[in-house]
Amino acid sequence: MKKLWGGARRRAALVGGAVVVLVAAGAGTWATDTWPFGKDSYCWGAWKEDSGPDFLSGDALDEDNASRTSKETVPTPGRQRGRCTVALHSERVGSDGGKVVEETEITVTYGPAPEGAAKRMEWIDGYLGDRAMPLPDGLPGATDGRHALLVLPKGCDTGHGRPTAVTLDSMARSVYSDSTMPGDAGLGGSQSVARLLVAAANHAMEKAGCAPAKPLEAVSPMPTLPEDDEDFFTRACRIRGMEFDKNESRDLEYQVGAVTRDLQSCSVRTEHGEGRYFDALMVAEPRLSALFDGATGSKAPARGWRGTGVFADDYKVVRADCAGRPLTVLMLAPSPHETTPYFAAFANAVARRVGCAPVAPGGSSR
Repeated sequence: MKKLWGGARRRAALVGGAVVVLVAAGAGTWATDTWPFGKDSYCWGAWKEDSGPDFLSGDALDEDNASRTSKETVPTPGRQRGRCTVALHSERVGSDGGKVVEETEITVTYGPAPEGAAKRMEWIDGYLGDRAMPLPDGLPGATDGRHALLVLPKGCDTGHGRPTAVTLDSMARSVYSDSTMPGDAGLGGSQSVARLLVAAANHAMEKAGCAPAKPLEAVSPMPTLPEDDEDFFTRACRIRGMEFDKNESRDLEYQVGAVTRDLQSCSVRTEHGEGRYFDALMVAEPRLSALFDGATGSKAPARGWRGTGVFADDYKVVRADCAGRPLTVLMLAPSPHETTPYFAAFANAVARRVGCAPVAPGGSSR
């Protein structure tokens, strides 16, 4: 009987010791945010729950039936593409008794720019034009606080030499029984987006086997837009040659975007920003310029133009030398709008501003 009792005590002591070890181990994993008590991580380990932006916070799950889910495909040395998505979903009862669904989705994509020229022009302008401002610390990219792009170092280029980029896109909406309203994705503004993007890029490059010796950083303040949008004007973006008569401009507004040596944009919209009239963009930063490689043709687009370019129905793009660097100008517009005069005015204005010879016919370097 004593042997049985002694065996039981020894087993109890062993079990108790194991519990103590497990609790101690648990305390350690809690402190280091790892299993089994750690916080969730997303986008190849780049982002953690409660790390700052609202869409990652616990407060985002306070709504009834709220959930946060994620999925990802990991880039590898053998597959230079990846994608991760973080989604929030909640449902509530509206003031009219109907169901309201709140949806948010943040998507990061790793890979080269689209191959087709028309699709690529739209893709480039979508990240670099309109209200987008350059990323801080000389990083080749831009963000408008809702979308962002970063071109990665040359060591991550595809086997065909095309640059690889990391993009971030967001969507937020409230879906009612009879309508859908846009919302705030909870990214925290352009500075936060820049850091989210760079963190995701660093982790993606590690997975893909092309990470530089020193991780990329976005620590300096983001630049801000030089001015608000303007809906009472005759000259768009203060550029000579981009004039409208009063009747024509009555239902238009323009937005001056970046105005730097590496990037400049001007967007003219119809119907209070809802429809495109035209988007004009200049890119001179070398890694951003590489996004246009292979899409600007092999000859001048028209008589009197310098460099090489393509005049298609819905876009016009020209690349020319500017003090040893390629300067690329792009204009997107619906085909019913005749944009060549505006495009020429924009191209020559930005070339003159950065100290280059005119790109379009009729220009002056003075």
